[in-house]
Amino acid sequence: MDWGNVTFEELAEGLQEVDWTSPPRPVSEFFGKFSVPRSIAKWESRSKCNLYYYRTNYFILFAAILEIAFLWNPLALFAVAMAAFCIACVNDSFALSVSHKITRAVRCVSPQLAAKMRPPVMSVIRGRPTAKRTVYICGQNRKIVILFLAAVTCLMWFLTSAFLTVFGALAIALACIILHSSLRTPNLKARLNTFREEFRAVLCTYGEF
Repeated sequence: MDWGNVTFEELAEGLQEVDWTSPPRPVSEFFGKFSVPRSIAKWESRSKCNLYYYRTNYFILFAAILEIAFLWNPLALFAVAMAAFCIACVNDSFALSVSHKITRAVRCVSPQLAAKMRPPVMSVIRGRPTAKRTVYICGQNRKIVILFLAAVTCLMWFLTSAFLTVFGALAIALACIILHSSLRTPNLKARLNTFREEFRAVLCTYGEF
């Protein structure tokens, strides 16, 4: 199989379907022989091969760079977590689960306050609610809660410079991955038919390769 004939779309599909639980390649192999590709075609073929072969190493490298960035600016991590929580609250089951857990925790401290956090009772006609179901978080309309969380999240992203931290870390991580995949000479193991057949088998779901 010639990696030059593999499109980036097929590579993305292969990476989506392949098993990611395989252990990373050894460090000595990951930082092995490097060379500059002689042509654009060689660069494309080498990059695709390395992206697939060292996928676990690249994921660990990506996560490590993000972790270092957040250790440098821990408040940015809190801002990102706030944004993720705000987005997750859009999901009904997540919002109801969070509301239930918070209410239960408050009930242990103050039953009166927990009673005020219950959602209002909807009127029902012939077994059906009179209006579209509204989700409440701790007794408050979810839309209001999400708007409040979004405002706090935007403020946190601005005060902590989370944008610079996140996008800077992403840029550095992507640059390192692209640079390594471009310069790392595919070793003998990466050229073996067994490795190529693995990629073929992954793409068999989408038809003949």
